[in-house]
Amino acid sequence: MKIRKLRMTMNSSIVAVIIATMLSFGITACKQTSQDNPNNKFAQTETTTFITEQEVLDVQKAWGDGLVKIGKVYLENGDYKTAAIEHINEFYNYQEGNVLFKPTLASVKQFRTDFQGALSYFVGGNENYPEDHGFAVKPWSAVRWENIGTKIIGNMAIAMGNYYFKPAKGGDEVKVEFSFAYTKNKDGKLKIILHDSHVPYVPVEKHN
Repeated sequence: MKIRKLRMTMNSSIVAVIIATMLSFGITACKQTSQDNPNNKFAQTETTTFITEQEVLDVQKAWGDGLVKIGKVYLENGDYKTAAIEHINEFYNYQEGNVLFKPTLASVKQFRTDFQGALSYFVGGNENYPEDHGFAVKPWSAVRWENIGTKIIGNMAIAMGNYYFKPAKGGDEVKVEFSFAYTKNKDGKLKIILHDSHVPYVPVEKHN
C-alpha cells in the first residue's frame, strides 16, 4: 500500500514538473516569437502604448499654452526662435521621422515635412518660405479647442474640429479648422505626426 502511494506521489510530481516545463517553454517561445517576428510589432505597440482621449485633450491644451508662450517671449523681446524650437521639439515627433505639416496661412509651400518648414511657419524669417510671417508671433493670448470627434486606432489618435485663437492685442477670436494625428513615441509621450489646419471656407458672393 505504501509503495503504491509512493508511486502515485512520484507520478504526480513528474506530471507537475512536465507541465511546469511546458508552460515555461511556451512563454519563452511566445516572447521570442514576438521579438523576432516583425509582423507582431503592431500588436506589441497596441498593448503597450494605448492612447486615451484625455491624453489628446491634455496635449492640445499644452500645445495652445506653448503657442501663447512663444508670443509672450516675442513681446518681451526675448529669444522667441528658441522658444519656438522648444515648442516643436516638445509636441511634434520629428525625432522619429517626418511630420506631415500643413499650416493655416500658406498657399505656395503649404505642405511641409521637415523641421525647418514648421519653424518657419511659427516665427518666419526663412527665405525658403517667403510667405511666412510668424504665426506664433502675431501674437495670441489664448487658444481654445473644440473637438468634433476623436478616433483612436492602435498607437494613433486623430482629432478633428475647430480651434480659436485670441489676439493678444484684442479683438475677436480667429476660427481655424484642424485635423491632428498623434502617436506615442518610444518614451510613451504623445506627439503630433500630422498637423493640418485651414481657414473656414467663405462662399463667393453671387453676382447679378
